[in-house]
Amino acid sequence: MTGTISSLRINLLKWLIGPLLAINLIGAALTYRLAWVPAQMAFDQSLADAAWALVPRLRENGGSILIDLPQQAEQVLRLDHVDAIYFIVRNQSGQLIAGDQDFPSLPAPQQLNDPVAYSGTMRGEAVRMIVLKARVGTQVVVISVSETLRKRSLIRTEIFAGLFVLDGLLTAVSIALTWLAVTRGLLPLKKMQADLNARSHDTLAPVSDAQLPQELRPLVDAINTLLGKVQAGATAQQAFLANVAHQLRTPLAALQMQLEWLQQRHPEEHETAQSATLMLTATARMVRHTNQLLALARAEPSRLEKNRFEEVDLGRLIEDTVQVFVEQAIRKQIDLGFELQPARLRADPFLLRDLIDNLIDNAIRYSPPGSAVTVRCCRQGDAVLFRVEDGGPGIAESQRELIFNRFYRLDETVAGSGLGLAIVRDIVLAHDAQLQLSSGPDGRGTTFSVDFPAGC
Repeated sequence: MTGTISSLRINLLKWLIGPLLAINLIGAALTYRLAWVPAQMAFDQSLADAAWALVPRLRENGGSILIDLPQQAEQVLRLDHVDAIYFIVRNQSGQLIAGDQDFPSLPAPQQLNDPVAYSGTMRGEAVRMIVLKARVGTQVVVISVSETLRKRSLIRTEIFAGLFVLDGLLTAVSIALTWLAVTRGLLPLKKMQADLNARSHDTLAPVSDAQLPQELRPLVDAINTLLGKVQAGATAQQAFLANVAHQLRTPLAALQMQLEWLQQRHPEEHETAQSATLMLTATARMVRHTNQLLALARAEPSRLEKNRFEEVDLGRLIEDTVQVFVEQAIRKQIDLGFELQPARLRADPFLLRDLIDNLIDNAIRYSPPGSAVTVRCCRQGDAVLFRVEDGGPGIAESQRELIFNRFYRLDETVAGSGLGLAIVRDIVLAHDAQLQLSSGPDGRGTTFSVDFPAGC
């Protein structure tokens, strides 16, 4: 099943440009008519004037009509550098008095002194003709004058060409102005789109309707209503996650204590001790996963209350949590080093501890035996810098964004939940800090750098 994609811009342009083109065409046709009809009338009047000029040269003599038209006067009458001029004078009986004998016969006007125009052909060429019925003495004569249409065709062509250029220019300007108007009219939509695209995936704050047109406010209200529902759902989900993790911590801790007691109580029973060891390992993993879920719920940026921030010395906080990592590094034969300087900042101490734990734990897990992990913190100007360098295999450029997704793991053979770096990312966002990755020499090893801004 296929569907067509509707474009608001195209629909607006179609409904605006189509009528504009129709109006321009109608206007051009009317303008052409208004320009050509007076020109045609002027040419016809010129022919009528030529016919009227012959009337004074006619006189009645003994019941006959005579014409006084010397050859020189006839040449003046026929003189035209573009068109050919023909004429004929007939009496009431239709007898030729003067002019061209092959002039076509035309119906005489009903009224005297009322010229009538006709279109026809003369000697194989289209002509325009004027027929005038006038009284000479007691008799009536019919005078016909015609000319070819060469000047008229030239004038018509010039009118048409001028109107074509003018109408084309007006059409182009109209289309350009319409396009500009539609584009400017859609700018608020573009701005709203840019504002929404600039948001992070977890920003659920209402969209501001300030400086938006009245027509967009219902859309913004609908989006804000939807964001409110998503916010409520996310809050409920995070609360559920935190409650479950919190409820699991106590029984898991008790289970771990019982297993340790069982292992110590029956050291001579090899199978019992081995089973207890395996259960202790599984329980320890469950405890870590539960703690990670609790840390993930706690680190959610949208739920963080910054009024809980307090003055914290990052170096001292690392020293307080280092012992468990020293033992973990010793078991894996990893050289764990610390370069710590006093670095005070305003932050949530629980979240900072989660940040430290996850970055150092991640470095030790992915570093091979015999390598080194170095933890640094210092102050540079007003900013606080935190670095964790490991000796692991490095992270490819294509995976550097993926590793911060929840449950994404680079190496399935390394124990872990895939939540550590997702927690780190949320904590960094919650503190308005910057997280960067860089590789060591030859692409081996990775450095995680967290830069806490001034005032944090």
